[in-house]
Order: sequence, then C-alpha cells, then structure tokens
Amino acid sequence: MNENSVVIITGANSGMGKATTIEVAKTGANVVMLCRNQSRGKEAFNEVKKITKNNKVKFMLCDLGSRQSIHDFVTEFKKRYDRLDVLINNAGVILPGRHETVDGYELQFGVNHLGHFLLTNLLLDLLISSQPSRVVNVSSGAHKSGKIYFDDVNLTKNYRIFRAYAQSKLANIMFTYELASRLKDTNVTVNCLHPGAVATSIGINRDTGFGKFITGILKPFFNTPEKGAETAIYLAMSDEIEGVSGKYFIRKKQVQSSENSYDQEAAKKLWKLSEEMTGLSVNK
Repeated sequence: MNENSVVIITGANSGMGKATTIEVAKTGANVVMLCRNQSRGKEAFNEVKKITKNNKVKFMLCDLGSRQSIHDFVTEFKKRYDRLDVLINNAGVILPGRHETVDGYELQFGVNHLGHFLLTNLLLDLLISSQPSRVVNVSSGAHKSGKIYFDDVNLTKNYRIFRAYAQSKLANIMFTYELASRLKDTNVTVNCLHPGAVATSIGINRDTGFGKFITGILKPFFNTPEKGAETAIYLAMSDEIEGVSGKYFIRKKQVQSSENSYDQEAAKKLWKLSEEMTGLSVNK
C-alpha cells in the first residue's frame, strides 16, 4: 500500500473500523470512511485527520441496509475515484429484538451480509481494473454455530438474536470463499477473519442501552478495538499474504472455519439468493 492507493472501510466511525482507518491512513493512502450516520461519521473523520495528518482521508455516507443508498454511494465514489485497491467490509450490527432494513430484510442478514455483498459486487469492476487488489471481510467466530436458513432467511418465524448474527457471519465467510473462487483467474484476493471478542459499540441499541450494559460487564475480557483490528489491517496491507485468497484468519494466522462454511453447493445457493434479494440478478 502506498500514497496512491485507494481504500474503502465500512463502519469506519467507531471501534475496529476507526482503528483500522487510522492505521491505513498513516500510510498516506486515500482512505474513504464509509459511515451511516452524518454526525458520528463527521466526528470520527475529524479525529482521524487530526491523528494521522492525512488530508486524503474522506468521509462518505452510506446505509448498508438500503440498496438505494449503496447504489448512490457507488455512483458518487466512481465519480471521484478511478481505482480501488482495498475494500474492507468491516461494518456490522447486532441488536436485541427483530428489526428490518428499509428494503424489508432481517437487519443483521441485511446489513452484515447483503449490504456488503451488493457493495462489493458493484465495486468489482474497479477492483479488477486496479489489480492487484484486495477484499477483506470481517466475520466472527460466531459463524461456527451458524446455519443459512434458506426456507426462512429473514427469520420471521424463529428469530433469536444470536441465531440471526451467526447466520450473517457464516454468510460472510461463504461469500468470501465463493467470491474468491469466482475471481481465481484475477489478481484480486478475498479473505475473511475473526477479530476476537472486541469491546466496540456494535451491539448498542441507543434506545435500550442493551449493548452498553453487556459491553460494560464483559469489557475486561474483551480485546481493544485496536487489537481487534490487527488482523484486518494485516490482510489489507501485509506483503506476506500477497496472492493468498479464499482463506479465514485469526490473529494473523490462517485457520479452518466451520464445516458448514465449506459447503460449495450452499455457497452457490446463497449467492443466487443474495443476487435476487439485492436486485443484482435483474441487471444480468
């Protein structure tokens, strides 16, 4: 990575996203902080610029729970930039109670998987034309208890908070492996990671304070956001993994993910379903 590199980081305004942004920005690269909230995004943007002294850091709005917002962001991004060297899909959500995206999909699957699936696919042309380039997907060890509920992917019947989260995180890994397979003849690599248990605001419901309560109790046992971000930064920047693709990492080491995550037939089925849910299949 160098000062000409262009990097997008989703969920860049807090936690691991902000920690990742700071380290990447220190290289002098063009870093686009993709955030959902204007005020929190702007505040983090000003903080990152102050710490890194990098005037090429930019802040752009995008709600990963909205197909229209993702399309609008990609259109605007392509007006400003003619290349993309690294895409770090970091944003994530976990909330008590069942919620839906503006498009009517279960929120965790909609944001954690579908939002990043659509964003990545809409940016593939730039990633390919800018190769060698990288896609880094932040998953979770929670994927091990996950299953893709193809008969009710929106969990309208048997919603459980961790069932929804585990499904979305398994989807992240299956998406990683399938995309890596589809890009095997290019120099675009796609890898994913488990950052460890990290004390971030991912679970905070600003109405109930649920996440803040849980995080407060468990914080002494959690990694800091900076520690959690180390593997994502490694996958985005290290020369050691040049050419490595379709792998799962913990603490900068390649490890095996769950048995379910290697089901190629299910991965292809998930890809087709994701195309339909995001509207990508309509444009084919």
